[in-house]
Amino acid sequence: MQDTPPDLSAYRNNPKRDSRRQALHRAGHLFRDRYKVIKVLAAGGFGVTYLAQDGAIPGSPLCVIKQLCPKVRNQMALERAKRRFRQEARVLSKVGSHSQIPRLLDYFTVNEEFYLVQEYVPGEVLTKEVRRLGCQSEAQVRRFLLELLPVIKFVHRCRIIHRDIKPPNIIRCRDDGRLVLIDFGAVRECLADLDVAGYQNPLTQFVGTPGFAPPEQRAMRPTFASDIYALGMTCLFLLTGKTPLEFDSAPATGDILWRHLVEVSDGFARLLDKMLKQDHSDRYQNVDDILRTLALEPYETTFAQGLSHQRRPQASPQDGVTPDEGYLTPVQRQALSIRRWRSHQRSPQPRTGFSMTTSNVSPEP
Repeated sequence: MQDTPPDLSAYRNNPKRDSRRQALHRAGHLFRDRYKVIKVLAAGGFGVTYLAQDGAIPGSPLCVIKQLCPKVRNQMALERAKRRFRQEARVLSKVGSHSQIPRLLDYFTVNEEFYLVQEYVPGEVLTKEVRRLGCQSEAQVRRFLLELLPVIKFVHRCRIIHRDIKPPNIIRCRDDGRLVLIDFGAVRECLADLDVAGYQNPLTQFVGTPGFAPPEQRAMRPTFASDIYALGMTCLFLLTGKTPLEFDSAPATGDILWRHLVEVSDGFARLLDKMLKQDHSDRYQNVDDILRTLALEPYETTFAQGLSHQRRPQASPQDGVTPDEGYLTPVQRQALSIRRWRSHQRSPQPRTGFSMTTSNVSPEP
């Protein structure tokens, strides 16, 4: 029985880590004499993700354990990374109160490795769903946005930028069909390379996925609008089945060229284009703006038909006002009519036959 997780230092540095992995991650290992490993779900540069059972809870429910590998070079850097990890874990525990974000069940450090224990969500990531069922329609992508945008709004309200929104990080729960957002980049940031002074190396601390991360995020200056860009790229994947690196871009602006690949309404295309602007100041700045656009876009044609496109009549000089004076209000038009009538009364009138006014009618003798 192994009561502590394996140390992954040798695993990271071993060029033959594929064969080494088979020895490190066999089923049956125990984490803290509580979490029993079922299998390895994923392994990458940041660490290993396990499917495990929590033996301390009746029924031994499944959970996910993420063993994170900090890239540190001295003890001071390690202590700094530990403090940052604890801070970010507390933030994740607050975010996990949302029904579409896995709950954080536990976090700890052992053998200079960091661990997160999260709720297990049975289901399929959107990448596999699209590969299995094919590309989605505009209506399906609209429903996707309407379901996921409130989750991102909640995350942003907690002052968190996810930084890694993409199809592999969105699961459709097998039990109830809800979308679940996983794998926040905030915790992984504290695991970036640290120099000997214990500070992050700006050349290697990028957190995100190339193609889904916008320019400001690649420059290590992410904003809330960075998540909106990544969500827009996720929509393009759902519509076309193509990854971001498969799209061409406009040479002048860098904007993604995608409209020729799929049929969508003009309004929805404009919405996606704005989500995908290269300059973050040109994008939607918050989730509410996107939700408002989605709500109004179906009525756009009706609104356009109800609007008057006729040009405003230009006032003529004989009306007593020059064209430069522009449009007149009803009160101004009435006052102008009174002035014209009075002016007309004061001007001499040509005599053309009978005048029917009583002053011009002579009494009979």
